[in-house]
Amino acid sequence: MGKDAAPKRVKGTGVKFVYETLRDEILALDLQPGAVLDESSLAERFSMSRSPVREAIVRLSAGDLVVTLSNRSTVVAPIDVQSFPKYVEALDIAQRMNTRLAAELRSDLDLRTIARRQKEFVTAVGKGEHLAMSETNMLFHMAIAHAGRNPYLAAFYERLLNQGRRMLHLHFAYLEQGSEEVLLTDEHDEMLAAIRDRDVARADALAHAHTRQFRDNFMQFMKQNYLKDAELVALGPAA
Repeated sequence: MGKDAAPKRVKGTGVKFVYETLRDEILALDLQPGAVLDESSLAERFSMSRSPVREAIVRLSAGDLVVTLSNRSTVVAPIDVQSFPKYVEALDIAQRMNTRLAAELRSDLDLRTIARRQKEFVTAVGKGEHLAMSETNMLFHMAIAHAGRNPYLAAFYERLLNQGRRMLHLHFAYLEQGSEEVLLTDEHDEMLAAIRDRDVARADALAHAHTRQFRDNFMQFMKQNYLKDAELVALGPAA
């Protein structure tokens, strides 16, 4: 092979590139809910065959980011506001259980990892980058989940966090519309402190309050921007 020959793309990298590009555009709401994903158009856009595009779409479907309709067209998954209270109910349980376990079982290494993830989140908040904010927010909470030493609860929690990342973008947007500068950084610091102190009850209460803040702000954003008569379904008080 001559030295001037174009390098071959490593097998699978095309799929990874298409998947990560579309995933980020969906999470950042650049690709709106309901937008059609046409394989031919995407193949032309990415200058590759339809096969890697098709595989990337399959991966997006596995992550609940796209859905296939009865006419076999693929669209960006809708944000189902009607089922949001049930989603928050599940998120609240998972968040509280994982945070309680972390407060009880965490190691010094876990604390360092959680603290590092929190610094990464604070940096993303400072830059105002929503995609980075949602990514580092998830990594912070998953560091807590891993400290809880229950892989089943951690896996359930991770799926919920992934499903909620687009809603988190709207949450950030609502907070930025207001006059308060603080987003979630103070709450994260308090959760880290409770875990460090092995204060299980406080960790549980903070995790519950964290979910309620997300729920209330998201619903308020939707009411102001999309839903004029949306009802706010309340969670019960912290245990």
